[in-house]
Amino acid sequence: MLSRENTGLIVVDVQGKLARLVANSDAMIGHCRKLILGAKALGLPIVWLEQNPDKLGPTVEELAGVLGESSPITKFTFDACEEPEFLRAVRRWGRDSWLVCGIEAHICVYQTALHLRRLSYDVHLVCDCVSSRQEANKALAISRLTHQGVSMTGLEMSLYELVKDCRASEFRTLLDLVK
Repeated sequence: MLSRENTGLIVVDVQGKLARLVANSDAMIGHCRKLILGAKALGLPIVWLEQNPDKLGPTVEELAGVLGESSPITKFTFDACEEPEFLRAVRRWGRDSWLVCGIEAHICVYQTALHLRRLSYDVHLVCDCVSSRQEANKALAISRLTHQGVSMTGLEMSLYELVKDCRASEFRTLLDLVK
């Protein structure tokens, strides 16, 4: 089970034109926004990535606006774990479990999640918060990651698992996000 004391969120490359070209783009971006707001309400650390932003553009405004007080980590490798600044950020937070969202599911999300898993992190792919240009590639990523020991979850499932109790002060905020 996820716990807010031991879980963080990684937001992978929801940038520029590509973010608008992936399957179900509006829904995926909306779900990522809710996930980020929920993570913030629960006090989770958030690590935010951008792939070659000079070429792909910045994180979409819907997400950048809620991630605002932090800065993205720029990367050029598809696997964020190959970027030393990313690994330093993940280790600095001292969390064993990481929720992962973003694009593209079969490239940067897949390679990053798999590498984190191989580093013995408990990785949870938030399935309704990832996408690829083609649905088949998203399905392939989910299938391959599942077989490699990465857990699958969803926006609501992960937030409710983290809040644990309807009496928690954050519950109302989370409920309003997922309604």
